[in-house]
Amino acid sequence: MINKVFKRKSDSVIWIFLLVIALLVVYSFLPLIVDSLVYDLMGVDAESHFGKSIHFFYYDTMKILILLFLISSLMGVINTYFPVERVKSFLSSRNLYGLQYFVASFFGAVTPFCSCSSIPLFIGFVKGGLPLGVTFAFLITSPLVNEVAVAMFLGMFGVKATLVYVVSGIVMGMLGGYILGKLKLERFLSDWVQDIQQQSAVETEDWQGEKLSFMDRLPSIVKEGWSIVRSVLLYVLIGIAIGAAMHGYVPEDFFAERLSADKWYAVPLAVILAVPMYANAAGIVPVIQVFVAKGVPLGTAIAFMMAVVGLSLPEATLLKKVMKWPLILIFFGTITLFIILLGYLFNIFLC
Repeated sequence: MINKVFKRKSDSVIWIFLLVIALLVVYSFLPLIVDSLVYDLMGVDAESHFGKSIHFFYYDTMKILILLFLISSLMGVINTYFPVERVKSFLSSRNLYGLQYFVASFFGAVTPFCSCSSIPLFIGFVKGGLPLGVTFAFLITSPLVNEVAVAMFLGMFGVKATLVYVVSGIVMGMLGGYILGKLKLERFLSDWVQDIQQQSAVETEDWQGEKLSFMDRLPSIVKEGWSIVRSVLLYVLIGIAIGAAMHGYVPEDFFAERLSADKWYAVPLAVILAVPMYANAAGIVPVIQVFVAKGVPLGTAIAFMMAVVGLSLPEATLLKKVMKWPLILIFFGTITLFIILLGYLFNIFLC
């Protein structure tokens, strides 16, 4: 439908602004809309388990998809004016005084990749000869912070928790990349990568973009935002459906008893349990929302989410192409420690 709207270039900008206004109006009245849909039109009992689940599903689905589309389009603007080649060229500069770690981490935050889909770009950076610590800064942040997670966090936990989550994810990428870079781990790169690095030079050509105005770029940016929504729609629906079932049917104290704040081991236990449970942010954020609703501290729930999206067995398998096992274990161990520390910090500052 959106693609049809943009067929006529002369009307596309008008349609975009009308669409944004309509989405903002719907978002403002979303609680009333969902209440009327579920309780009045469908006639579902608000106090029943099914009623709580179905209301959770409709409300969160509509809220998350609206926020996801708007934030994905906004991130599309950033990605359009800071493309991969320009970032790569910038990161190849020498006299940046540590700024390259922030740029790589920030770039990881604004790119819509999960842990597995960010690895091809990570491989390209490594093959291109970028410092290993800088590439790690990107790889750490990329799956943890992206527009999908930000949109869902904003809708579910509010501005404060979202800012803490985003800033901590970027800082963790910077510190992790810096520490791993200082360890001089290049010898643990795979022979395949080392051979390529010896044969190739770093590309430092300036990026030459098309001279298009913002209004000319806007239709393609919004269409890209819509394509991101479509690409994660199934994960969003599955994640919210799981969360809805848990919200309506799981006893209130089930999670609180196992991951409560008074148990010192709750955060590391949550991280360890999360590693085999690979999913992207779209699928796991609705689940941790239910964790919090059931009594799990927000910091523990966020640590669980970070471990799910940032530490996975499929990721380790893909990394084997560019790293030897000692480097993979060092990388996973460092990030695991950081996530556990962040979980404790989240519980202090977000409670």
